[in-house]
Amino acid sequence: MTIEQSRPDPAPQPRLTLRSGESGEAVTDTVWSQVGGTETFERLVRAFYRGVREDPLLAPMYPDADWEGAIWRLRTFFEQYWGGPTTYSEQRGHPRLRMRHAPFPVTPEAKEHWLMHMHAALDEVALPPMHDAAFRDYIERAALAMVNRFE
Repeated sequence: MTIEQSRPDPAPQPRLTLRSGESGEAVTDTVWSQVGGTETFERLVRAFYRGVREDPLLAPMYPDADWEGAIWRLRTFFEQYWGGPTTYSEQRGHPRLRMRHAPFPVTPEAKEHWLMHMHAALDEVALPPMHDAAFRDYIERAALAMVNRFE
């Protein structure tokens, strides 16, 4: 008998389970699927870029001929982050967000413009409150992390 075989089974560890109500079903799917999957993320990102295209500070950072590419990249990144398909990493590798944004002047002002358009897009899509709060928390932190110029 090995040492492992002679040890008693450890006591089961309590697990945190997110439930749909006080005694409701366990919520086991991802945020991506809970909010409507690709259709919801597509609506969110298209609403966001409608604002960005008209923004005098942000629009010049995007090549005019690649708006659909920008939409695809942000949608698939968000989908992957929130538990959806891993298409982004499969096609582009690790996100490396700071490196990918380094060529662009992401100033505190640009961050605020980006957030303004993303918050407006979230308002339009109207995610359930718990998911909306989590998404807004994430974008605030992510946008701050992308700031790379202070002039």
